[in-house]
Amino acid sequence: MKIVLDTETTNSLDDPLAYDIGWAIVKPNGEVIKTYSYVVAEIFFNEELMASAYFADKIPQYKKEIENGTRIVAKLSTIRKRLKECCEKYNIQEIYAHNAKFDYLALQTTQRYLTKSRGRWFFPYKAKMCDTLKMSREVLGSDNAYIIFCKENNYLTKNGTPRFTAEIIHRFLSGDNEFVEEHTGLADVLIEKEIMAYCFAKNPQLDPYLWA
Repeated sequence: MKIVLDTETTNSLDDPLAYDIGWAIVKPNGEVIKTYSYVVAEIFFNEELMASAYFADKIPQYKKEIENGTRIVAKLSTIRKRLKECCEKYNIQEIYAHNAKFDYLALQTTQRYLTKSRGRWFFPYKAKMCDTLKMSREVLGSDNAYIIFCKENNYLTKNGTPRFTAEIIHRFLSGDNEFVEEHTGLADVLIEKEIMAYCFAKNPQLDPYLWA
C-alpha cells in the first residue's frame, strides 16, 4: 500500500501554508482503498492568510461544503495524527505527491508556523517522500506519443520541452483534452494516483524517491 497526498496552500510559494490536505490509501495499480480530506482550521479561518490563497475564488465553495458537512475541518495536529495512524495501520512507508518538494515544504512550514517551531516535522518518522513528477518525467519524457501530444497542444516550456503538470498528464492519459484540474486536495489526489499507477505499469523498477 502507498499514500498519495496533495495540498492546497496560501501565503507565498517560498513559505506555503496548507489549508486543504487530502490523501488516499492506494495499491500500486491505483486502486483506492480509502480516502481522507481535511480543511486545516487554523489556516482556513484566518481571513488575512486566506486572502493570498492562489485559488481564493474557491473559498465560498469550501465554506458551503463545510456548512453542509461534506468537508471535515480539523486542527493540523489532528490531521497529522490521522496520517500517522494510516501509515501504521496499512504499514505504509512511501508517500507520493506530484511535485512532492512543494507538498513537503508546505506541510513542514505549516507545522512549524502553527507550533512556533516547537514541532518541526509533519510527516511520520521514516516515511519516504516519492515524487510522481519525477516519475512522469522519466517515463513520459521519452514517450514519443506524449511528446507529440504536447507539441500539438502547445503544452511546452519556454525551451520547447514538454510540460509535466498533473492536469496535462491526465489529459493525455484520459484522452480528455478539455479536462480542468479541480485544485482541491483529494480531487487532485485521485488524478495523481493514476499518474503513479501508469508510471509503475510502464516501469516497475522506477526510482520514485524524492531524495536518496
